[in-house]
Amino acid sequence: MTSASSETQSAPAAVAPGERGALRIADRVVAKVASQAAREALGGLPKDAVPPHATVVVLPHSRLRSSGGTPIEAVRVRVHLELDYPSDIGARCAAVRRHVVERVGALVDMEVPEVAVHVERLHPARTQGRA
Repeated sequence: MTSASSETQSAPAAVAPGERGALRIADRVVAKVASQAAREALGGLPKDAVPPHATVVVLPHSRLRSSGGTPIEAVRVRVHLELDYPSDIGARCAAVRRHVVERVGALVDMEVPEVAVHVERLHPARTQGRA
């Protein structure tokens, strides 16, 4: 029997930060972040409107590299929403696209090269004195 002090133990080899492991964020989490970002971009929703919902597709072979050299996944987002009408639909969709790209990038560190916005329904805008 040998004592612990006489055994030669080698120190574990240093592993580069990029090779230690990875954090995998579920697609449904990214979809929830995108949905919330769409809600934020739209501001108030009509009372009878369904809140925006999003679907996410992780792009194959999307291991982009950040400025620090760490891999970044890219996702394609599809947002479904309902809007008031009349309104500037193009401007509101553009605002949703910008905000989804910004929030998904900031919160889950993923590139969003494409945000497809689908307007599923238009609701008549309610004005004062008229329904």
